[in-house]
Amino acid sequence: MTTLAYLDPTLPVGERIADLLARMTIEEKIGQMLQLDAREDLEDEVVRMHAGSILHASPEKVLRARELTLQTRLGIPLLVGEDCIHGHSFWEGATIFPTQLGMASSWDPELVERVARATAVEVSATGIHWTFSPVLCIARDLRWGRIDETFGEDPFLIGELASAMVRGYQGEGLDDPTAILATAKHFAGYSETQGGRDASEADISRRKLRSWFLPPFERVAREGCRTFMIGYQSTDGVPITVNDWLLNDVLRGEWGYTGTLITDWDNVGRMVWEQRVQPDYAHASAAAVRAGNDMVMTTPGFFQGALDAVERGLLTETELDRAVSRILLLKFEFGLFEDPRLPDAARIREQIATTEHIRLNVEVARRSLVLLRNDGVLPLAGGLTADAAGRALPLPTGGRRVALIGPLADDAQTQLGDWAGSSGQVDWLPDGHPREMISTVLDGLRAHAPSDWTIEHARGADILTLVEDPAGAFFPDGQPRPQIVVPSPADHALLAEAVEAAERADYAVVVVGDRIELVGEGRSTATLELVGAQLALLEAVAATGTPLIVVLLASKPHVLPATVTDAAALVWAASPGMRGGQAIAELLLGLIEPSGRLPISFARHAGQLPIFYNQIRGQHGDRYADLTQSPAFAFGEGLSYSGVEYSGARILDADLQMSDVVRAEVVVRNTGDRPVHEVVQVYVRDSVTSVSWADKELKAYRHVDLLPGDAATVEITLPVAECTIVDAAGMRAVEPGDFELLIGSSSRDEDLHIVRFHVAEDSRERAQLSTSGARRL
Repeated sequence: MTTLAYLDPTLPVGERIADLLARMTIEEKIGQMLQLDAREDLEDEVVRMHAGSILHASPEKVLRARELTLQTRLGIPLLVGEDCIHGHSFWEGATIFPTQLGMASSWDPELVERVARATAVEVSATGIHWTFSPVLCIARDLRWGRIDETFGEDPFLIGELASAMVRGYQGEGLDDPTAILATAKHFAGYSETQGGRDASEADISRRKLRSWFLPPFERVAREGCRTFMIGYQSTDGVPITVNDWLLNDVLRGEWGYTGTLITDWDNVGRMVWEQRVQPDYAHASAAAVRAGNDMVMTTPGFFQGALDAVERGLLTETELDRAVSRILLLKFEFGLFEDPRLPDAARIREQIATTEHIRLNVEVARRSLVLLRNDGVLPLAGGLTADAAGRALPLPTGGRRVALIGPLADDAQTQLGDWAGSSGQVDWLPDGHPREMISTVLDGLRAHAPSDWTIEHARGADILTLVEDPAGAFFPDGQPRPQIVVPSPADHALLAEAVEAAERADYAVVVVGDRIELVGEGRSTATLELVGAQLALLEAVAATGTPLIVVLLASKPHVLPATVTDAAALVWAASPGMRGGQAIAELLLGLIEPSGRLPISFARHAGQLPIFYNQIRGQHGDRYADLTQSPAFAFGEGLSYSGVEYSGARILDADLQMSDVVRAEVVVRNTGDRPVHEVVQVYVRDSVTSVSWADKELKAYRHVDLLPGDAATVEITLPVAECTIVDAAGMRAVEPGDFELLIGSSSRDEDLHIVRFHVAEDSRERAQLSTSGARRL
């Protein structure tokens, strides 16, 4: 019996794609472009609509979908996708790491790559081929509900970490059995919202896109990220789904991207029923295909809409073939026709939540924590100190008493953050991830405090309840509408219990923050204050006079009251994952050193927004009439338990050409009695630019470990070619003239040491670069 060409693995992939395309009907081609929700009628999706991909498939439905695929005429295997954002989000017993924002606090691409690699190993074992991660959106308006999914506010740091995540996910290539497809999202400018409202019109110019929003995406495109997801929003009135300039001129044209594009959830349908820029599904489907989209996520109406578009001459079969070919390329390169990569029981037993992955999770959780304030109360007595050689020594214990207070001190599922278990996106984990896998702050303190200490727990306050949205329980496309948050009032009995515990204690550790109902798609917030009775709780505990240590366990920065900013200590834990409680306890007790640095700034008031550090120069004054413009905590900040001193910053050669490398050095000294992990940050300021530009931009950083009393000379190298702006014509270039290199411990000017260099005029009028939009608008 002759093997059909498309089923012959010895043939070149191009020949197999051509053979299969020639055999497919119009219906089968349109179906291949559909990614549908497996929680709906799976048989209808696979058999009648010929779906090319499914998502949100429970373990049982992954196997059922394969059975249905074998009933189809051509047996084209499915691509199975899932939102594995910071671990295998919806697989019971998988490893859930800190959120992207938490990981970003490590400023460590190698660590992030290891997280993505571990995630890919676990995900691939369960029959999932595709993760919709990493998120490359720039966090600017803190009210936006998806801040936790980002790597923060800086394009350079985002590019570093996202590229590492892509490498980890995709492994050695798609023939690697542990590889999964990475997705760069949301292309592009989705986070530039109006009033923080999710998916609102992004009022953003092409020059602004080229300046800050596109460079991280170009970085991962060149890294080989196999898929891009298109943002929900419109720009200049045009939905990104059909933005020809972004998708074709820039992505596929200038960058030469040949990967696969997937719309976000019902982008095609939203053009009809929400944005109202298309009259019907036929026009919307045709527009999406012609713009270059390949896979259409969860728009069931695309199937009939595209058929109608072909019949009415709005769409050609050739245009369908272009998209279908890219989808089939992924399937052939994955080898799915030979091995559909179904759930593997042996691998699931051996490769999910391994000892190695748990150790990595603990490491990442530790590195994600940021110490923002400390008057000397931390580390708590009973932790560790170090001798002159850096060896850990125990401190005396003294039978201390700790009051651990707050609604999040023992809230296991909230600690995991969005896209994890009980966060609401799927229906097969109603109780979330296994409780025994999660260490809360209460668990951590009970496990790691000295045996003669007393840990007393009091909830102290509730955060919120939910009511139905008066607009109805569902959106017009049938998706559930998030319920409305109602802040919980103070409960006097809970408050009294907390106050009594604090009065009996040597230390009061209060764990506050937000809950999943305040986080995610469609869950932006109008304010940034702590919700519910948490403010009353903080005030009541502070009034006892017991040293107050606040742990802010939250999805994003919040506006903090004086009881927090004046507390004895403040630790930020950005949804730190399964082992977050252990890491927080270790930090409080001094069993580990604080090493995290903020990837995002904290506002003092929502009225300050946006508060990101790399603001454009030029305004009247540098403050509001009623409030400073400086953030409460700035990008790059983070304390250690030891003192760190910078000195001797210098440029090795101050007169440079366009092709040269800036070389500088600075001496960093540990002035305290504990080891320190310092992140030396390097910013560039172009003194005079042809157009308005950011006052400073992160361009490099170095990690340095120092024992007590030690010093190190940190060498910094930076190509002059990185010292660019985007000019009025939309060209990215280095402009000759005077520059400043700013070296220090955070983005605040007072933490930075300035050295200067000069870039001479090139033989050309200016050096045009090939990266990040060196073309006219």
